[in-house]
Amino acid sequence: MTRPLVLHPDRLFPAESRTRDIARALHAGVRDLPIVSPHGHTDPAWFAYDQPFADPAALLIVPDHYVFRMLYSQGVPLDALGVPTEDGSPTEADPRAIWRLFADHYHLFRGTPSRLWLDWVFAEAFGIEVTLEPATADLYYDRIAAALATEAFRPRALYERFGIEVIATTESPLDPLDHHRVIRESGWRGKVVTAYRPDPVMDPEAPGFADNLRRFGAIAGEDIATFAGYLRAHENRRAHFRAAGATSTDHGHPSAFTADLSRADIEALYARVLAGPVGPAEAELFRGHMLTEMARMSIEDGMVMQLHPGVYRSHNPAVLARFGRDKGADLPVAGEFVRALKPLLDRFGNDPRLTLILFTLDEDVYSRELAPLAGHYPALRLGPPWWFHDSPEGMRRFRERATETAGFYNSVGFNDDTRAFLSIPARHDVARRMDCAFLARLVAEHRLEEDEAHELAHALAYDLAKKAYKL
Repeated sequence: MTRPLVLHPDRLFPAESRTRDIARALHAGVRDLPIVSPHGHTDPAWFAYDQPFADPAALLIVPDHYVFRMLYSQGVPLDALGVPTEDGSPTEADPRAIWRLFADHYHLFRGTPSRLWLDWVFAEAFGIEVTLEPATADLYYDRIAAALATEAFRPRALYERFGIEVIATTESPLDPLDHHRVIRESGWRGKVVTAYRPDPVMDPEAPGFADNLRRFGAIAGEDIATFAGYLRAHENRRAHFRAAGATSTDHGHPSAFTADLSRADIEALYARVLAGPVGPAEAELFRGHMLTEMARMSIEDGMVMQLHPGVYRSHNPAVLARFGRDKGADLPVAGEFVRALKPLLDRFGNDPRLTLILFTLDEDVYSRELAPLAGHYPALRLGPPWWFHDSPEGMRRFRERATETAGFYNSVGFNDDTRAFLSIPARHDVARRMDCAFLARLVAEHRLEEDEAHELAHALAYDLAKKAYKL
């Protein structure tokens, strides 16, 4: 028997009735606030050209590693899900067949944040009233496909319908930012900005690093044969990104390691990096010094830094060889921040002109390292739970472990950090509900006044992200 799809109005709120009533009241005050999405990976071409999304599978399954990693873990081949191969060999091309396979396995997502997000998309975005299962797969496909063919489901219309005030994409220094130029020149009032992600030209272990450096120098119009020229190239590209609306940089390093080398030492290291290849220790040292250089540049040009460390990329070599990077095999590793960040903090940690937002996939460091660091250094802020921990329980654990030491105002609210455009309002809905639930508990336990909780709910949903990211 087909089950109805119902989003309960009290979902994620406390079970105890008095605390739930407080959470309801808090949520009512923030539920309809505009969405500030200060860091993510949506495609700026969507907003530049406003073309219809192709089909339900191409929109919701094929590009979403949250979806296909779960299916792959249960033996569903990535080929059967239409995931493109590195060599161009064929995979499943029938979107309806992909959708039916997804529906056959939708039960696997029970209890996961993906289920929360997807059910929100199905119910709120598409108005579907029955649960996805094999018997309803075609109903879903037809309903979503018909919607995607309408003007109301073009990217710009969805941006406006979702109440997005600003959204940031993330681009490499090698990107010409043409899509952002088209957006600016189109006259559309939506605000889509970029963010500077220099990893391809800052990480000697990045694929194609030597060619990336050559292109980097050419695009920036600088001679990068010297370290001084290399730094000028970064400064030039950062200025170009700021002209396209960027207020932040983003760094996805393997660790939080930083260094502050003498000029002679970094010039000698850069010469070895330029000649390449270098070993892992020298690659880490170069990345670490360049984080400190990025902090210096941020103080000079006002861009906010984000550090997303601690991921073992492409852990599954068979998947990497056949399907390439970012295919669900990136895994968390243990993190360390107190010693790792000290060289950078010794130079810039006391300077309030710097904002360095720290993320982690190692929850153990919240209470041991990150909250104490952010609770002391003016330059540091805590990013929200990220990736594997962008979930109800991850959000709860973050507030419980970080708040007593760092407070609320050394965090930066919420960012969705996603490629999945339709999930953005769903993710913000989860974050707002979880923050209201946490605040309601503090009120119920007489640790916070209710008027203070309302102010905090607004700050966590909207104000802190705008302030931290200078939006």
